[in-house]
Amino acid sequence: MNLPRSGIAEPLAPRSLVGEVLTLPTFSQLAGVVSGYPYVKLVLDRAESTVHFIDSADGVLHVQYVACDVLGMSMGELAQDLDAFNDSVYRDPERRFYLGTLALHGGQQGDAERFLSLETVDVDTMSREMLRFFYRAVRAQLDPGVPLLLKPANHLQEGYLADVPVEEIPRVLAHDLYSRARFVPLNPGTARGRVRMFRSEEEYRSAAEPLRWHDILVMPRIPEDIPRLSGIVHGEHTAPLSHVNVMAAGWRIPNAVRVDAIELVERAGLDGQWAEYQVDADAADFVLMAAERPRAVSALPPWAAAGTVVLERPEWAPAPITALSDLRMGDQGRFGTKAANLGELCHLLQYGSPRWLGFYRAPRPPRANLLGHLARQLGVPEGEVEDAARHLAKEHAVVPRGIALPFSLHRRFLDSSSQLLAALAELWRTVDANGSDLAERCLDVQRLIRSTPLPADLRSEIERALVRYLAGAARFVVRSSSNAEDLAGFSAAGLYTSLPQLGTTDEVLDGVREVWASLYSPRAVLLRRQAGIPLEHCSMGVIVQEQVEARTGGVLVTCNPLDRRDFRTVYLNISQRSVAEVVSGSGGAPIQYLCNTVEGTSRTLSLGSAGADLDDSMKAAVRRLALISRLLQSHFSPEPEPEPAPKFAPKSESEPVDVEWLIEGERIHLLQLRPFHTTGLEENAG
Repeated sequence: MNLPRSGIAEPLAPRSLVGEVLTLPTFSQLAGVVSGYPYVKLVLDRAESTVHFIDSADGVLHVQYVACDVLGMSMGELAQDLDAFNDSVYRDPERRFYLGTLALHGGQQGDAERFLSLETVDVDTMSREMLRFFYRAVRAQLDPGVPLLLKPANHLQEGYLADVPVEEIPRVLAHDLYSRARFVPLNPGTARGRVRMFRSEEEYRSAAEPLRWHDILVMPRIPEDIPRLSGIVHGEHTAPLSHVNVMAAGWRIPNAVRVDAIELVERAGLDGQWAEYQVDADAADFVLMAAERPRAVSALPPWAAAGTVVLERPEWAPAPITALSDLRMGDQGRFGTKAANLGELCHLLQYGSPRWLGFYRAPRPPRANLLGHLARQLGVPEGEVEDAARHLAKEHAVVPRGIALPFSLHRRFLDSSSQLLAALAELWRTVDANGSDLAERCLDVQRLIRSTPLPADLRSEIERALVRYLAGAARFVVRSSSNAEDLAGFSAAGLYTSLPQLGTTDEVLDGVREVWASLYSPRAVLLRRQAGIPLEHCSMGVIVQEQVEARTGGVLVTCNPLDRRDFRTVYLNISQRSVAEVVSGSGGAPIQYLCNTVEGTSRTLSLGSAGADLDDSMKAAVRRLALISRLLQSHFSPEPEPEPAPKFAPKSESEPVDVEWLIEGERIHLLQLRPFHTTGLEENAG
């Protein structure tokens, strides 16, 4: 496809069906496929009282069709004022054109009767009466034998339709469709490996043969403590941002939900056999088919090469216990990545950043930037955006107060015990020799850390810091902060220990030792060894924070992992019980939200195990959180100059971030921020 200088693709003169009834055979001729669903884009022209059903196989954009094929504009004319044109078709209450998409659902593998859903784009602000008119006009142009359900595209439309009888406008919500989905692609990719299937966690734990690097694990619910593998298949819906799924993204392995996966593997006789596994974000299903076993399978995985992960060596020089608010990003060599990032967050929320408008300042041809879109969301003139963004973050977001224990404290504790030093030396020798008793040596070190008393001077230092910085706190949470985490190629999500709801000083001190011990767990040591990270270069800092008592919380990433082409959207997993439920993947599936941080809309993708959606005030707080997280992303990963791309707006090149959070009233508590590594998916082959 040739691109003009504007960066907008020249139209390919798509075929369209205009002013005629659309039948299912004609739908199939015009349809494209996205996320496994056949779809046809349509345009309702009120001036001509006609509906255009567009040939959608080539993914032509609505605005291109309207501007060039209906209005006869050139691509250059469209590019000159694209945002104004978009407003005329998505926001103008007197608009001539109504734009939408029909998608076909059901009719396969025992599903209920087929039906079509009608949906606008997520940024469309159609009112109740406009939606009513749109539905009726499209319904009149479809085969009357095919049911048509309106699918609200955002929370605004859901509110408009709340009091409209379903008999008048039959409808389906996005979370209804998601709950029926048999296939959800979580991480695209291809792998060849041996299928290992377990019907339960008990069966998995009792398996005689451990999992190997070349295995493809199929289970109803994947345990959080799995070793690094070549592929994952969940047999039940899961929390896409749980630790195990974040780790899978960091490992760059194919990962998907496939309901009835256990039965499929059993019928195909694939358990224990080698197979080809493919996950495609736009496919209707995953691929898991028999493949030849390689002639030779290495005992070591292809990624187990020294130096494959860049690790900054810890600074063990004496450093004081420090308030989180006094740390900056450059302190990660003394306090660990997590503590340094929280310190940087404290500074940003107080003083702002010259970089945090980077996402909106970046040129996105044919747009010079997105600052006007941010100004519209903040309700200020474009020249006041920076001050308004600073006010938004400072007014609504906070990092819970806390302290950071440096690596030097960890080192002093280890040096206080000759037994501990001897056990560590034995562990290092075992790692270097690839010894079979690695797990036993790890457990020896962990037992000694838990049982060795804190020297009196260390205990006093921690107690004084608790009194100085956390006086009045009713309960505490103790978190890990290592230098061996949040690295490109090694996320370590969920690998180290965090302990909430600690009430006494003794519980906090025991928690500190538990966090130190987690650096030497058999799984942590094995995964770091596979990544080429030397054990002797790893250290553990500890964060002690005031426990926030809030029921609504979760995890967000400043990208859409379900559609990597969608640069506008922030994706959230939400629990109304605890953040731990989201990150562990236990206790039920989370609510899933998509928040558009360009146009400011939001929508519910899935209710998970929740009985109802968030209320309107919480939805507004979540949208503020999404916008603030986009500002934070720009600071922690400055936006480079993008290359021209064959889209209206190129994908953001800055690294997404992963944020853990809680919302208490209008206050957003930021608990953690780290990179969310999503690029460079590789093919794993035996």
